[in-house]
Amino acid sequence: MKKSIDVTLYFNFRSPYCYLLSKTMWPIVDEFDINLIWRPVGGWNLRSSPERAKKKLPIARQDLKRFAKRLGIPVNPPPMETEPTPAGAGSFYAEEQGKLRDYIIETMREEWEFGNNIALDESLRNIARRCNLNEEALIEAAKDPINLAKLEQNAELADSDGAVGVPTFIIGDQIFWGQDRVEFVIEHLQELSD
Repeated sequence: MKKSIDVTLYFNFRSPYCYLLSKTMWPIVDEFDINLIWRPVGGWNLRSSPERAKKKLPIARQDLKRFAKRLGIPVNPPPMETEPTPAGAGSFYAEEQGKLRDYIIETMREEWEFGNNIALDESLRNIARRCNLNEEALIEAAKDPINLAKLEQNAELADSDGAVGVPTFIIGDQIFWGQDRVEFVIEHLQELSD
């Protein structure tokens, strides 16, 4: 019997490219025997610096619209002040509850489809309701110092793993950076599964 393949995923809930990935990544989980190693980060970790982001934003928004049109998904960007750290910290609770997939999908919908600030308790409540999670437990997890420290540890691990942005998949010595690399991840997993 073959061992599950470890697939590490670095993810930042503020990234529009992670929003796109939240719509396309599931064949990796559904079609292969993998062990998904969830490594969310918060704040500006694995994103362009604020100065660079100002220049990059118009191009990224154009790019996002093109990909969204191709995927047939809505795009309604959140407020500029949206902070992804609480959502990242809350994801550990969702993972413990066996609801990580739902949480990723619904958090990204809350932010990029409905255009809401996912740092707000009300947004976290909306996400919890749609994922059948306890609202207060999610809000508590989003502020938990242990979870917040895990996000920082993940940012340090990303650096040592060679991840330079989000989303990034790492399988062995192979690094797949960008939401448009899903097909390459699938091809690699097919090779490893043969």
